[in-house]
Amino acid sequence: MVTRILLVGYGRMGRLVESLAAEYGCEIAGIVDPAAGSDPIDSDRWAGAEVAIDFSTADAVPGNVEALARRGIDVVIGTTGWDGRRADVRQRAADAGIGVVAAPNFSTGVVLFEAMVAHASALVAGQPEFGAFVHEAHHRAKKDAPSGTALMLERAMRAAGYNREIDMASTRAGSIPGVHTVGFDGPAETITLTHAARDRSAFARGALAAAQWVKGRRGWFSMQDVLGLNQA
Repeated sequence: MVTRILLVGYGRMGRLVESLAAEYGCEIAGIVDPAAGSDPIDSDRWAGAEVAIDFSTADAVPGNVEALARRGIDVVIGTTGWDGRRADVRQRAADAGIGVVAAPNFSTGVVLFEAMVAHASALVAGQPEFGAFVHEAHHRAKKDAPSGTALMLERAMRAAGYNREIDMASTRAGSIPGVHTVGFDGPAETITLTHAARDRSAFARGALAAAQWVKGRRGWFSMQDVLGLNQA
């Protein structure tokens, strides 16, 4: 069955989602883009949408979710930089009984990479001579630094038992889609794990897969849920 998608934000990611939607059994029911003079997110025009995919701005996310929740529209949140409002956004979604998939990165490869990093961190945690670092590189227009994905990796390392200092570094240059490297450095050797996105379509594909998965569900979910990695 076709899933009717409301695109919230129509930048590079929004246009990619639109171009790939048909491959995932989705159709675009509407586009909310204030910069282009579209109808607002709470307009009756979007009543037929089933799932919204939000690649707008961090400041807009709380208000967007509140408006979508009132209409019973499930949400996929691809925007980063709004973690300080997460508890409030989650509560609004829970009160409305909608489904939300929120992730700092929708790439399937990144989700698997996070699991690999967590396993490596657990192994290295017991070797005190090894220090750790996370370095991420993105295009010059990306505003938040460290990236949401880098912070996700740091949390995974901590949860896996690595409790020493983790040096975080960011690069913003050119048109880099996204490169994340986690390293463990000892007195005479270095271990590195790297994920590099070749283009942004991986993120758009993951968001569309998440939209199909979350339709009709209730609760707050991650890409681990979408990919079945959290199953017992």
